Amino acid sequence: MSLPLPGVTLPAQAELVRALPDQGYTDAWSSETAGVDAFTPLALAASWQPRLELGTAIVPVFTRGPALIAQSAAGLAELAPGRFSLGLGASSPAIVEQWNGIGYDRPYRRTRDVLRFVRRALSGEKVTGEFDTFSVDGFRLERPPAERVPILLAALRPQMLALAGREADGAILNWLAAGDVARCVAAVGNPASRIVARIFVCPTSDAGHARAVGRRLIAAYLSVPAYAEFHRWLGRGPRLERMWQLWQAGDRAAAVEAVPEGLIDELVVHGSPDRCREQVRRYVTAGVQTPVIALLPSPETATVEGLAAVLAGLGATDGASR
Repeated sequence: MSLPLPGVTLPAQAELVRALPDQGYTDAWSSETAGVDAFTPLALAASWQPRLELGTAIVPVFTRGPALIAQSAAGLAELAPGRFSLGLGASSPAIVEQWNGIGYDRPYRRTRDVLRFVRRALSGEKVTGEFDTFSVDGFRLERPPAERVPILLAALRPQMLALAGREADGAILNWLAAGDVARCVAAVGNPASRIVARIFVCPTSDAGHARAVGRRLIAAYLSVPAYAEFHRWLGRGPRLERMWQLWQAGDRAAAVEAVPEGLIDELVVHGSPDRCREQVRRYVTAGVQTPVIALLPSPETATVEGLAAVLAGLGATDGASR
């Protein structure tokens, strides 16, 4: 499950998070866009529920210095020894440049360099070196993790997917259909890599609501250059070209309406909890080890009681914990 849960303040999520393992959930993963940061919800979850595996999906490699990323990861690893995985990624020009005022330069190399530095720092090594995108002189963590912290990379296209397979412990996928997983796994090229996928799930009987939410999200996300190129690589260019043209022209309302309904149903899981679980299992069958549900708001989750019922319904698997 992705944290924080929608529509509920962080302090009010304690009981919901404590209940997750008994409902069939194994992991809690955070994200970082324009809401809360990636580490705070996991720090709370670590204290609320010691049975959950924790991970970031993702921490941007531009918006914190490399040493600070290592320090934050070490803090989470100390709170949840053996239960924390660090997910890193390039993020996007909007988040890095427009919102944080930081240059979005050479994202592949920056991601690779931060991965290499953080790996060394978390091992307790004193790091001095010239990387392609930054230099470090004499950094050593005062409190390195007692247990090894797996590091995963958010990856969309072949070069970054291959980097995840070569140098990280796994890849984090996002905004893809179950039918796209095999191609991404093949590009990772390492059978030992852990494959994590964030899956957008809107558990509601109101298909119109789910498609309206999904249409807006798809228009906004898939117009980001990296996601646009990802979906061109996946073969969706012709289906999305009209939406991209309208978005670039500044007609955002028309761009949203131009998102094909069939594409929404491919990329956003919706329906009853039973139907949603069935669709999530398709990702697992295709090669995802850790399907992370990103819960989208629906009429059924408008209250804390409703949200709790939806979580219980989604997690009520037939003995399969993932």
